[in-house]
Amino acid sequence: QARLAESGGGLVQPGGSLRLSCETSGIILSNYPMSWYRQAPGRERELVAALSPRGETKYADFVRGRFTISRDNVKNTLLLQMNRLTPEDTAVYLCNGGVMGKYWGQGTQVTVSS
Repeated sequence: QARLAESGGGLVQPGGSLRLSCETSGIILSNYPMSWYRQAPGRERELVAALSPRGETKYADFVRGRFTISRDNVKNTLLLQMNRLTPEDTAVYLCNGGVMGKYWGQGTQVTVSS
């Protein structure tokens, strides 16, 4: 059974940055497509960024140019560098991956507010 655990969320002012981490166990992260999603109150869960085993990336239009998805194969950790944050980025951010996207983390709260 795999386990995904997000960390790195918090309160940040508009224009600030955060770096999210998703530590994985039970799977070799680099073998699977991995993704970051987010869910704001009252809204549908939405894809933020995805990373293929070959290193190909995909971003939602609303984060392209501001967020960067990557992985640390040694630490088996998925990362999301978030820059130029806006209040609209406020949400719970969740890590997803494994066979057919089977596994989810519990999420980490990101709040962008002055």
